[in-house]
Amino acid sequence: MSALSGSAEAVEPADLPELLEAVRLRLAEEGAEPTPGRVAAALRARGRLLGDSAVLSVVRALRSELVGAGPLQPLLAEPDVTDVLVNGPAEVWVDRGRGLERADVRFADAAAIRRLAQRLAAAAGRRLDDARPWADARLADGTRMHAVLPPVVVGSPCLSLRVVRPRAFSTAELTEAGTLPPGGERLLRAVLAARLSFLVTGGTGSGKSTLLATLLGLVAPDERIVLVEDSAELRPSHPHVVRLETRPANQEGAGRVTLHDLVRQALRMRPDRLVVGEVRGGEVTELLSALNTGHDGGCGTLHANAAADVPARLEALGSTAGLPRAALHSQVAAALSLVLHLVRDRASGQRRLAEIHVLRQDDETGLVYTLPAARWAPGGFERGSGWARLAQLCAQVGGGEL
Repeated sequence: MSALSGSAEAVEPADLPELLEAVRLRLAEEGAEPTPGRVAAALRARGRLLGDSAVLSVVRALRSELVGAGPLQPLLAEPDVTDVLVNGPAEVWVDRGRGLERADVRFADAAAIRRLAQRLAAAAGRRLDDARPWADARLADGTRMHAVLPPVVVGSPCLSLRVVRPRAFSTAELTEAGTLPPGGERLLRAVLAARLSFLVTGGTGSGKSTLLATLLGLVAPDERIVLVEDSAELRPSHPHVVRLETRPANQEGAGRVTLHDLVRQALRMRPDRLVVGEVRGGEVTELLSALNTGHDGGCGTLHANAAADVPARLEALGSTAGLPRAALHSQVAAALSLVLHLVRDRASGQRRLAEIHVLRQDDETGLVYTLPAARWAPGGFERGSGWARLAQLCAQVGGGEL
C-alpha cells in the first residue's frame, strides 16, 4: 500500500485553506520541504488521512505558494502576457496585448494574496506589512511588482506584475505586430544614425520601454550605452550596455539613490548614448544639461497624453527642480530634436507608434512647440508639416536621406 493511502478521505475545497495553513506551520517548524511524504505526515498529525491525489493537491498548492509567483507563475510564463493584475481571490486579470481579460486563476482567500505579495517583496529586499502597506520592486527575473495592502486598499490586497521580456523585440517583430508601419524601420534607423536626441512618450502600458529597447538595439555596436532607470526594465540587444538602477532608503531612512544621483554618475562613465529609462522629476535638468554638453544621441521615456503636450510636461518637471521657464525651453530647444509618441488602441489593445514630432522654438516667445513630422498609417508613415525639418536633421548629421 502507498505511504499516502489507506482509509482515505477527500479534500473539500472549503477545507483546503485550513489544511494548507496547518501543514505550512508544521513544515516551517521542521524546516522541511513540502514533499508528499512530509505533507502526509503533517496531515496525519492533525488526524487527517488523505489519499494520494488529495495529498498531491496539497503539495501542489504549497509549492505554488513557495516557488516563483505562486499560482500566477504560469501566466507570467506565457510569451504574450505583459501584465498580471490581482484585485481579489477571484479577481485575477491578464493582458496579452489585447486589453484586460479575466484569468482562470483563483486564490484561496485574501490572506493567500497577502502571503504571496509579502514573499515576493521580501525576496526583492522590500518591506511590506501593516506599517509599510505598499511596495514597488523588481523581482529576480526582471518582473516589476507593485503591491498594496489593506487598509490603504479597500478589501483584498492588490498585486500588479509587469512582465519584462529577457530580450528586446526586433523592428521586424514590431512591424508584424503593427507597432511600426511598413517601412518604418528605415526612418528609425536614420534617426539613430543621425544621433538625434529624442523622447519616447505615451501613456502607461503604451509600449514606451519596448520601443526604446528596440531602438537601442539599432545603435552601432562600437558605442557605449549607459542606462539610468528607476527599475531596470530595458533589455536592449546591444553588446555594450551599462545599467544603473535607483535604490530606495533602508528602514533607517538612509542609503537612497535617486535618478538625479545616477544621471550625474552616468555622465562620468563616458557614455556614447545616455538613456534615462523614465524622466519623471528633477533629473530632467541633468539630462538636458548633458545633452547640451556634447552627449548627443541621448534619449528617454516620458509619460504624456500627446506629443504636443511634451513641452508643457517638461516645463512642469523642470519647475520642480527650480529651473525657470525660459531657461527650460532654451535647454529643451538645444537638447532635444524629436518626440516619438505611442498610443494604445482602446478597442484592440494594439500599441502603435502613432506620431513622430520635431521640436521647434518660437522666435518671438522663445517657447518650444512640436510639429507632426510623420503619422502611422497602414501603408507606412504619412508625412506631416514637420517632415522637411526631420529630413534636414537626419541629412545634416549623417543619417542619410529619408
